[in-house]
Amino acid sequence: MSADATPDRPVRFPERGSGPSPLWAQTAELIQDEIQRRGLTAGARLPPERELGERLDISRVTLRKALAHLVDQGLVTASHGRGWFVAAPVAPREWPNDLESFTATARRKHMTPSSLVLHQDLRPATLDDADRLDVPAGAPLLRLERVRLLDDVRIAVDRTLLVATLAPGLDAVDFAKASLFEELHARGVELDRSETTIEARGADRTLADHLAIEPGSPVLALDQTIYARDQRPVLLSTVEYSGDRYRLRTTLQPR
Repeated sequence: MSADATPDRPVRFPERGSGPSPLWAQTAELIQDEIQRRGLTAGARLPPERELGERLDISRVTLRKALAHLVDQGLVTASHGRGWFVAAPVAPREWPNDLESFTATARRKHMTPSSLVLHQDLRPATLDDADRLDVPAGAPLLRLERVRLLDDVRIAVDRTLLVATLAPGLDAVDFAKASLFEELHARGVELDRSETTIEARGADRTLADHLAIEPGSPVLALDQTIYARDQRPVLLSTVEYSGDRYRLRTTLQPR
């Protein structure tokens, strides 16, 4: 399958199996396997529905059910009037049952995390910072601002303020690859819980440029205060995820 398939470069799909799986499920597996086999990246366009249906010898109803399943899996996306495309990686999170770093989540999902460091320096705590972090105004805080990537796709912008005296030396760490949570753990700082608010908003021009999206595009902002095991506030973090690259999953039970 090419990034923009044309009639003179046909897509060769393997034959469907004769197992118990429904035809639409077999079709979805074939499309997914072909995407992986050809190494198609986010934004690559699939052949038109009519062409796919003819090559796979299936009805449009079956094909659309297969494609809808791949959309649910976060593997493809539809653009009205333009067709079907390989989707950008999505950063899934189990919520609110764990406190897991971006890096750990990525590794668990077999993705490669990385960061573009925008700011990494020490700055004095403002009155508001000091109140939230329970430190004197003017106390040194590490400011760490990063564009977070999964498989080289921009997923989020993470802005963090950390009480510098709790983990000296972090201002010299290369956070293009390093995990902040892992660096804290290595310095004896064990994180326990976070208090988080979640808000949907539109991206301003600066955020849009960092995420390679259009200004006004939807983002999901997580504002967190994270506490150590002794219940001291350790860091403040605002993470703004591109709305089409983040999935929030939780479990609700009746009381």
